[in-house]
Amino acid sequence: MEKGKEARFDMVKPNLAVNVGGIPMKNPVMTASGTFGYGQAFASLFDLNRLGAVIVKGLSLKPAPGNPPPRTVETCGGMLNAIGLENVGFAAFVKEKLPFLQSLDIPIVLNIYGRDLDEYARLAERIHDLEGVAGMELNISCPNVKAGGIAFGTDPKMAFQVTHAVRQKTGLPLIVKLSPNVTDICTIARSVEEAGADVVSLINTITSMAVDVETRRPRLANTVGGLSGPAIKPIALRMVWETVQAIGIPVIGIGGIMDVTDALEFLIVGARAIQVGTANFVNPRATVEIAEGLDAYLMEKNIPDISQVIGSLKT
Repeated sequence: MEKGKEARFDMVKPNLAVNVGGIPMKNPVMTASGTFGYGQAFASLFDLNRLGAVIVKGLSLKPAPGNPPPRTVETCGGMLNAIGLENVGFAAFVKEKLPFLQSLDIPIVLNIYGRDLDEYARLAERIHDLEGVAGMELNISCPNVKAGGIAFGTDPKMAFQVTHAVRQKTGLPLIVKLSPNVTDICTIARSVEEAGADVVSLINTITSMAVDVETRRPRLANTVGGLSGPAIKPIALRMVWETVQAIGIPVIGIGGIMDVTDALEFLIVGARAIQVGTANFVNPRATVEIAEGLDAYLMEKNIPDISQVIGSLKT
């Protein structure tokens, strides 16, 4: 070796791959349901195959028109939405949306919801037979019409029942998305774990509202909506940390993840993967930039595997 020159050793590319409840992903970055549509609108902006997984817009058995406008409101540090789970319905999804998703080389997860146990179960049974679906994410923040409109996810018994009903109809990996609008989210997490969930994702949006002081009317036609974005990140982070310690199945972190630093915080407190939601409205490339940022972070810190970051919080 020539004097004055030092040998250079290039670090092997770090491993970002994770397995979340039976869903193998090349990295831990997922899209959050309702913020990425059915994926195709983003395909011209970057290669979707660079993501860990895509979770599509919430799906129901029949088409749903959603709530009347206005149904989104920008707030300080976030946004309110009361979309009302508008979607094309199962039949149109299979015919019009699924073929594109099947062309991708990453896991596709379908977020599903129903108005009662029977609707959840019937939809899960139909999805189970679809080609190219890696798993389901159960939205239990929906009101149970047969129980007076109480959200499934706010009662441990109902959360167990809906998870169990879906589990009986499918062997696909089952993620249950938890509502933060509860006294103790760990109690709900333990209920769905007992009912057969493979993974929990949290948090869903926080029930909130905004008022127009000139008209003295709610700024959302639905009066209340769900708060998302950076404003809820500290709450989401705390709930994810608590839940990781309370259950034995993987946790996916959601809530105000705008950049790689936010994503790393969730991974450090124990989330096995993360979902990016509101950031997609601000920066449509946010998901892929976070995936690239995780790779750069591991390279910079000389960490060979993302597993060495997950759950590494020092208290």
